[in-house]
Amino acid sequence: MAHNWNTSKRKSRLPANWRHLRKQVLERDVTCRICGVRPSTVADHILPMTDDHRLEALQGVCDPCHRQKTAREAAAARAAGPRPSRKRPSEAHPGLVDG
Repeated sequence: MAHNWNTSKRKSRLPANWRHLRKQVLERDVTCRICGVRPSTVADHILPMTDDHRLEALQGVCDPCHRQKTAREAAAARAAGPRPSRKRPSEAHPGLVDG
């Protein structure tokens, strides 16, 4: 299943004043804080997967930089904690006698 804003539960964890916070971040960071070239269009959490919505924990970034940053963070999360295997560990044959 694809993970995106439409399937994410992240939206439900945003504070009630998120639109106001987003506006403040984009007004403060007119230019992308990552590339420094394109205009900011996304209010990004500097530390990944946090629910820290303080202005100092947010940065304005452009959409291409945000997509790249999110992809890197997702890859790092997958590498750090791989999903458990569905394969069962091998067991000794029950008909073999120990000893």
